Amino acid sequence: MKTCHSKKLIYLFVLISVFSRVNAQSNNDTIAVQEPKQDSISAIKANKLNYKSLIVPAVLISYGIAGLTMNNVKQLNISTRTEIGEHQPTRMKLDNYTQYAPAVMVYGLNAVGIKGKHNLRDRTIIYASSQLIVAAFTMPLKYLVKEERPDGSNTLSFPSGHAATAFSSAQFMFREYKDTNFWLSLSGYPFAIFTGVYRMVNDKHWLGDVVAGAGFGILSTELAYWLFPRIDNLLRGKGKSKNTLSSSMIMPFYQDKTVGIGFVKNF
Repeated sequence: MKTCHSKKLIYLFVLISVFSRVNAQSNNDTIAVQEPKQDSISAIKANKLNYKSLIVPAVLISYGIAGLTMNNVKQLNISTRTEIGEHQPTRMKLDNYTQYAPAVMVYGLNAVGIKGKHNLRDRTIIYASSQLIVAAFTMPLKYLVKEERPDGSNTLSFPSGHAATAFSSAQFMFREYKDTNFWLSLSGYPFAIFTGVYRMVNDKHWLGDVVAGAGFGILSTELAYWLFPRIDNLLRGKGKSKNTLSSSMIMPFYQDKTVGIGFVKNF
């Protein structure tokens, strides 16, 4: 009986709502009904990590790791370097700058009125987070793996930090514009590819280093977008409630010349 009574109430509510809308339109009523704002905690729960977006970076990173352990992939690294050396392309240091070009383009486009997905504050938080995550991935790995660079200058070859930064910047541009101008959103990737290629041309990285760096860069930006609502709520002081049983947060950190990713859970 309670269920039947509840259904009747729901039907009555729907009929009243429909009648109210029709009546408001017929009388040209100017009163607008404001939709309730989404609770900050609900917004965090709704922002789920899209695991499909992790497939490409996972494949790229896996290939880079294979280049450290599998002879066939190692041989491809060597043959690629040999092929580049035979053509003797002109070496240049533009890769030091092109790694940031896609991010600069995002800010430039917004400045001239071509708006992206987020405002200045929010996209700055996202991009800064992605760069911290990139550093948290690449810097420790360089010292743990200790792969020698092709030119023998040091043992910090894997993964390529330049490629990671370049592809994180390109992915940042893609995420900002993919919903409004898809072709424009892709325009950062040529700069990222150029950066990766010239890391090899300049004899600073093996092919596997660059491919893995690209994977870590894309992954870092995807994680930055996923973490943004949590970071935003933290900065604004929202999402604090006595009724909240527990909450968790993942944050990159830098302390005493050490970068990493921290996990904090409140009960």
